[in-house]
Amino acid sequence: MTHPRGGLGEWEAAEVTRSASHAARARSLRIRPTSAAVIARYSSPPADAPDSLEYAYHLLGDVAGRTVLDLGCGEGRDATLIAYRGARVCAMDISLDLLRVARERAAADGHQDAVTFRCGSTHAIPLPDRSVDVVFGNVILHHVDLARTAREVSRVLRPGGRAIFREPIRDSRALSILRSFVPYRQAHVSPFERPLRWNEVTEFAAALGTLRYRRFELPPVRLLRVLSASEALRKAALASDRALLRRFRMLERYATIVVFEVRTQEPRSAL
Repeated sequence: MTHPRGGLGEWEAAEVTRSASHAARARSLRIRPTSAAVIARYSSPPADAPDSLEYAYHLLGDVAGRTVLDLGCGEGRDATLIAYRGARVCAMDISLDLLRVARERAAADGHQDAVTFRCGSTHAIPLPDRSVDVVFGNVILHHVDLARTAREVSRVLRPGGRAIFREPIRDSRALSILRSFVPYRQAHVSPFERPLRWNEVTEFAAALGTLRYRRFELPPVRLLRVLSASEALRKAALASDRALLRRFRMLERYATIVVFEVRTQEPRSAL
């Protein structure tokens, strides 16, 4: 769980810089209310959902009246979707620029009263101890120091609380070697972010509680995403992906996305 080159301050500064360009791109587009189709898609996905984000929302479950921390909220897309479920949402990000976009999105969706905003780092979450029922993180852990973040997530979660994360993963040495020969690199990527290894996921989870997970997106599915293939083709590929990963567990090492939930221990009742 050691962090990459550079000190923690340099690491966080790089994330703020990356986020500023991301926010500028988002603000160049008109922020519209979340469509009814998107709300319906993530409202109650099934347990066998082939899409990784749908499965993350399946794990989220019923959070009406609960306090949910959207860790690394970015543009606020997840914060408003979680608010539609009746949760009290704290949307946190290290970037003030992205938080401004997230505020605009919450207002467009009519959730400005259900979503509060905090600027802060996952390495020092600006919330009291045991103040959160669920931590939800969508592609955030691969940007941060895992050991520090695990301690902070553990601190803010109530006993019996849950942490749900969706993250890129690269656990195949062969794929890592092949990937090094591909010049493609997504825009607006900081110099410190990296796909996680499975041992990093298990170490992170061990600091919190009991782990359950599913892996998604074998390389062909990932390639179709990069090539912006048609929606119909991607849906067919996801269905095939789900069937292969369910039947052949040895293929998990080649998956590129992991969704996992960690549940903290319930307090023991007094005898």
